[in-house]
Amino acid sequence: MKELVGRLAALDPDAGAAIQVIAYFDRLVEERAGLEAIVRGAAVLADCPARLVDDGRRVHIEVEANGRRRDDVTPTDPAWLSFPAVPGGLQTLWLERPGPAGPVEAMVLERAAAAARAVLERTRGRTSEDHGSAHDPASVEVVLDASAPEEVRLQAARRLGLDRATLARAVALEDSPARVEAVVKPEAATSQVGGRRAGIGPAVPVLDLPSSWAAARVALRLTAEGTAQDPGPRVVHADQMGGLAVLAAAVGPGTEPVPDVRALERAGATAPWMLATLEAVASNPSLRAAATALTMHHSTLQDRLVHAEHLLGWSVHDPHGRLRLQLALTLRRLHRHRPSSPATHSQAGSSTEPASSSSPSTNRT
Repeated sequence: MKELVGRLAALDPDAGAAIQVIAYFDRLVEERAGLEAIVRGAAVLADCPARLVDDGRRVHIEVEANGRRRDDVTPTDPAWLSFPAVPGGLQTLWLERPGPAGPVEAMVLERAAAAARAVLERTRGRTSEDHGSAHDPASVEVVLDASAPEEVRLQAARRLGLDRATLARAVALEDSPARVEAVVKPEAATSQVGGRRAGIGPAVPVLDLPSSWAAARVALRLTAEGTAQDPGPRVVHADQMGGLAVLAAAVGPGTEPVPDVRALERAGATAPWMLATLEAVASNPSLRAAATALTMHHSTLQDRLVHAEHLLGWSVHDPHGRLRLQLALTLRRLHRHRPSSPATHSQAGSSTEPASSSSPSTNRT
């Protein structure tokens, strides 16, 4: 695809840009992105504010050209570029720019509107209370969608067997759709995740589930495969992350690894036991406890650490060095598990973003 886009761009820049637009929105549809992610993609790709309006379902999403959601509802200008999300219906995607549309703008409108139509039909096409089940993916998608009206989310919650007073939490799973679980005793509840990597959101009232889902996605990034090359916890609870959530927010797709992470990678490449050994040292209260967890003699661990410290460039025996190691291991997990669009993207601010620096420009001269 990249080679084809490059050839087309050399022959016709608009054709190459249009194919990039098609590929981008096809990826959003494949990954089941939410409405806000679709409108955000249209705004950034078109380099102007975009909005989706569906009066029948009380959907109104406005996003600025820089990708930020606009909280205040503003009047719509009929002169703006638009495309119906449903032909003959009340759903319309708008680009806040007067016409006529250029070839790339027309493609952005058409593909974004089609993607929005797919989401609307999947998640809000049913209003009957007796549809759905406790494992209905469409209902889960709606209750996690911060842009959905409260009554629509409550209807979806009832289809899942939840009412307004129920405490529930979202669970973000590796390569799987989101889950919503009712929580009777938050302090005692555990999730059955079948050995998969999982981020567990905090227990919240049903209408606050979008925030639980956002926290669960962050927690998922802090998990690890639990293997020699990706050691660490396979399940992370968001309400135990503390300041690590701030750290996760600072590490995005374009963030370069800090020198400590690079040193950790170099050390890990020298021996198959290196990363698991350092993880045990970082996560246990003492070196003896770490040796026990690794089922090795304390002196053997000491010998390994001499080699590890030489490669890292700092000591892991003192509190400062252990904290430095813990941060390096955490940052490594965040780089390995970057923000991405899981199977359900109902929350506001999906992380599937068009890269503005490489987006097809629709600026007109």
